[in-house]
Amino acid sequence: MIVGVPKEIKTEEYRAGMVPGGVKKLVEAGHKVLVEKGVGIGSGLSDARYRAVGATIVDQVDAIWADADMIVKVKEPVEPEYERIRENQIVYTYLHLAADRTLTEKLMERKCIAIGYETIQKPDGSLPLLKPMSEVAGRMSIQVGAAVLERSNGGKGILLGGVPGVRQGRVTIIGAGVVGMNACKMAVGTGAEVDILDVNLDTLNYIDDIFLGRVTTLFSDAETIRQSVMEADLVVGAVLIPGAKAPNLVPESMVKEMEDGSVIVDVAVDQGGCIETSAPTTHDNPTFKKHGVVHYGVTNMPGAVAQTSTFALTNTTIGYATLLADLGAEKAAKADPALALGVNVFRGHITCAAVASSLSLPCRPLDELID
Repeated sequence: MIVGVPKEIKTEEYRAGMVPGGVKKLVEAGHKVLVEKGVGIGSGLSDARYRAVGATIVDQVDAIWADADMIVKVKEPVEPEYERIRENQIVYTYLHLAADRTLTEKLMERKCIAIGYETIQKPDGSLPLLKPMSEVAGRMSIQVGAAVLERSNGGKGILLGGVPGVRQGRVTIIGAGVVGMNACKMAVGTGAEVDILDVNLDTLNYIDDIFLGRVTTLFSDAETIRQSVMEADLVVGAVLIPGAKAPNLVPESMVKEMEDGSVIVDVAVDQGGCIETSAPTTHDNPTFKKHGVVHYGVTNMPGAVAQTSTFALTNTTIGYATLLADLGAEKAAKADPALALGVNVFRGHITCAAVASSLSLPCRPLDELID
């Protein structure tokens, strides 16, 4: 198979779809890998390193899309890439379609096979390709939240860890999945007071055990969320329903109750956000204020730490990429049920029920569409 790795063109997205080690694995398996010139510069990876493991460096991105049977990316295709997508071409990347009707319809129109990293799901419910970027985003949520809390950045001027004689900052984390757990670790590390909310009592018990009471665990309901959010200096939205639009757990009325200069970091924003007032932003204009509260809604947070993120991502994506290259999309989906769940759009049809439900569009089960 011919595998293409184009440069990301989303605003200030510095990650690459594959590191040289991933290219080497595919080449050794007998596949040809086309890599766009400069693809790894933002991640500290030179063209020479890709060339040394057998990649073909291509100057023109159109040639990659025209020749490749499978495109391996990081972020969802953006408008300039729509017309490059070919019928039956595998597009293997993060998609987050539940919050993007335009992209979903365009993928259907192009009759490609769109596989979303975020919906590849193992039998135990884990999301192996989402996990590494969720780990990064969770840790970054506290890092960026602490910076935005600085007065010069619009915040109330709170140091999360406080100092002797002055109160610590208060952090509320809504959701105790991978993002929430990693945010919790970072927040505790700063010395902040931390509330974490979830509906899974087993998870809350686990958090209470490992942090030895250092974190306040709360069962998530509307009133508990309201009370914790109202008192917080920093709120992290960390809720995920695989493939679906995030539930709105913090309505605008709650945001209005927060103190001026408080900060919201909604990590769920690329799935529509779990905070009503949040909206997508970019690294070059990451925040906005509403009701006196600073909102951070960058949809590709891990892109800011591209070297860490690119290696972490390829560690998990390359196995499925190799399976797809070896077998083709249909046989690979039959061979691996987890990968089959990653197929969001197949030759004009939505095959992910959560995406279809979120967008009120029809869904066709994948097994009805493959031979």
